[in-house]
Amino acid sequence: MNFWDENYSVDGYKYGTAPNEFLVEQSISFPQGAKILLPGDGEGRNGVWLAEQGYQVTTIDSSIVGIQKALDLATTKGVSIQTHLADLSEWSTDEEIADVVVLTYLHLPPELRSQVHQKLAKALKPNGQIILEAFHPNQLQYQSGGPKSLEMLYSLENIRSDFKRLMKETFASECQIKLNEGPGHQGPAFVTRWGGIKS
Repeated sequence: MNFWDENYSVDGYKYGTAPNEFLVEQSISFPQGAKILLPGDGEGRNGVWLAEQGYQVTTIDSSIVGIQKALDLATTKGVSIQTHLADLSEWSTDEEIADVVVLTYLHLPPELRSQVHQKLAKALKPNGQIILEAFHPNQLQYQSGGPKSLEMLYSLENIRSDFKRLMKETFASECQIKLNEGPGHQGPAFVTRWGGIKS
């Protein structure tokens, strides 16, 4: 059983069943009926919510426990989502398969982060968009969740470097917020938020 299988093997949902607030705010810009790719969607709170809004949702996750809970949540909500059990270090596609990529607290080591971000940008259709929310290095001063390793946390500089020449930035912020996302994300937090359109 991998780390994330253990993390999701709890009663209820580790990060709740409500969607991420930044995703909800940004979703007003998504094309109607868009194909949305959610790498690292875990227990499915974001993917299921997007399916409820009428989007075509595909999630990718390395946790079979998370995927099963996502499918259970989708059934409860009366919607369907496509799921892929895969490690993002090995996942790839040669096709432009998505209108939108949603990255919510997907934290990877620097060399893998850059590689995965570039693969995801290339998986977008022309004018496709990415939105991202992740913990900033300042999050080490907070107790509301996230990795405890500095190299696993994302600054705007990191994100801009990953997507340069692939995406045109539309939104960028490093800010303190208050999280209320199940028992796993609770209280004040410091995050990086970014959006871009495929150039």
